Amino acid sequence: MLPAEIIKKKRSGQELTEKELEFFFLGYQSEEITEYQMSAFLMAVFFKGLTPKETFILTKLMMHSGVVLDFKSQNPHQFFVDKHSTGGVGDKTSLLLAPIVSCLGIPVPMISGRGLGHTGGTLDKLESIPGFRTQLSLNEFKNQVLRLNCCLIGQTSEICPLDKRLYALRDVTATVESIPLICASIMSKKLAEGIDGLVLDVKFGSGAFMKSKAEALDLAHGLMKIGQSFGKKVVALITCMNQPLGTYAGNSVEVKECLEVLEGSKLYPDTYQLSLTLAAHMVGMAQSCGFAEAFAACERAIQSGAAREQFEKICKAQGGDLKRLTLPPYQKTILASRAGWVSSFDVEGLGWLNVALGAGRRTTGDLVDPHAGMAFHKKIGDWVNVGEPLVTLFASKDHLFEAIIPRIHTYIHIQEEERPPSFQLIEDTLLSY
Repeated sequence: MLPAEIIKKKRSGQELTEKELEFFFLGYQSEEITEYQMSAFLMAVFFKGLTPKETFILTKLMMHSGVVLDFKSQNPHQFFVDKHSTGGVGDKTSLLLAPIVSCLGIPVPMISGRGLGHTGGTLDKLESIPGFRTQLSLNEFKNQVLRLNCCLIGQTSEICPLDKRLYALRDVTATVESIPLICASIMSKKLAEGIDGLVLDVKFGSGAFMKSKAEALDLAHGLMKIGQSFGKKVVALITCMNQPLGTYAGNSVEVKECLEVLEGSKLYPDTYQLSLTLAAHMVGMAQSCGFAEAFAACERAIQSGAAREQFEKICKAQGGDLKRLTLPPYQKTILASRAGWVSSFDVEGLGWLNVALGAGRRTTGDLVDPHAGMAFHKKIGDWVNVGEPLVTLFASKDHLFEAIIPRIHTYIHIQEEERPPSFQLIEDTLLSY
């Protein structure tokens, strides 16, 4: 086979065979296919796409390019389940659903990511807890899942190394926004965890990578098809990211919000609703029970204190000390300059302001400030008076506030006329079992 012929075939929109895909991608992994040849192939895929069969084969190749975990040999009757979110601002659901689901006896092996662009990352949030280790070996990961029903780590070098290399190349060749490539990348890592079921939170809107609901549905269907092809149970929620999730966006401040929810606080209704809905679908597919029954079990896990206790056990097992979690040393509250209804947010813009405060990275070498973040005091449809708190900024360096404050008002829109329509967080639920 000739690399140029395979590139030409995909460029013309033809379906490649399994042998052709193996030749090209395994050749890239062994460095027999060059980066410029793979770059040309990725661009052909960007414009011509992949068929469901091709996407399945690519997922399988990436998944088997490294270690695929096997929990079933030791626990053949257990149902292992995980969740994946496509990313947003203030999206802290993993920190809640992992202890909720695992304290109910359902194993949650969770391999998470760091912040990407304007969105936050689970690993950065966890590492704001003093001492918390997210870089464990696969043996440590597997043993903790078997012992505590949960472990939360980052992708190791053994998991899907082909995907890691391909993603880096996609990032510099403007081929990230390809739904088949996104699907194969996400699902290869999740399937390598050795799970039986997966719950997806596919976001759309101003703070998401997918701006329209139609794009989110396309991505959700693509992810679900791959999961079904591998014999997994999959649920996808289509959720709106046209306003930050919860009150806080950042790292330690999001951990604080999660701890309050686990302690029974209902001050954060959207965080509570989405986290428990995702958790209930995980419980439902694991225990083959109805959604209402599963949701009630998740609520009881919070009310009894079991979920809060489980989160502490997970933290302790991974070196984290919640008692040493500290509040940001500097904060600045921005007041509303006009009265009216909060009508919309530029959530991506606010996400980038959070990055400027230190909550995320502009380059891969940037250090994250665990204390940086924001608190949003109003939601879409809320009335705000002149001089009323709108946003509070947090950071470890107070000089950062000066450049941020004037821009906040351009990203939160207030109208004096009629009240805007009520915000709907969960727009659709797709089931595959």
